[in-house]
Amino acid sequence: MKVLIAGAGRLGTQIAQVLSAAHNDVTLVEYDDGRVAELEDLARVRLAHVRLLAGDACEPDLLERAGAFASDLVVAVTGRDEDNLVISLLAKRRFGVERVAARVNEAENAWLFDQRWGVDVAVPAATPLISLIEEATGATDTVALLRLSRAGVEVIETAITERSRAAGRALGEITLPAGTVVATVVRGGRPTVPGPGLRLLPGDELLLVSHEATEQEIHAAFQ
Repeated sequence: MKVLIAGAGRLGTQIAQVLSAAHNDVTLVEYDDGRVAELEDLARVRLAHVRLLAGDACEPDLLERAGAFASDLVVAVTGRDEDNLVISLLAKRRFGVERVAARVNEAENAWLFDQRWGVDVAVPAATPLISLIEEATGATDTVALLRLSRAGVEVIETAITERSRAAGRALGEITLPAGTVVATVVRGGRPTVPGPGLRLLPGDELLLVSHEATEQEIHAAFQ
């Protein structure tokens, strides 16, 4: 699924992280250049597969560059209701996006967030992140990673490149941090049940589950 998220505050960033970890094609748009620069520092780990774009999502040209015409879902989660409404209307009316979700920051504006403004799913600001993503995507399986995280289990993703020291090595040859297991290896878009004899190749994406390890420790083990 191709997802365009407008607003890279904490909420928008969390949504991008969860949906990209579930192997969706995610673009995250943010008006504040400083915030984009801040997120670029995290891109190699938490937002490794998220496309970051600086600009005003209320501008049709920016939305077009962000891929609105090809998007299956647009999520407007800026801190301004008027911006979220404009983005929703453009997404639905100009770009024909099938599903549009928008965050309602001020309760008194909730009556505006309906199909007249292109909004399919209006989400109050107090809605938990899990519920927001479930409502926006129309599916519950995309938030399994977040459920594990809330339960105290961290799900961490890492990708194998030609420069990775794990490339060409079998899983059984790699020393993992304590309390960590490889949940799946995604190869060619297909998840593979990992065994110790599975040899890692450039392009492989690994999802690891850990009670203790940090992202940096996982990165060090494979990269």
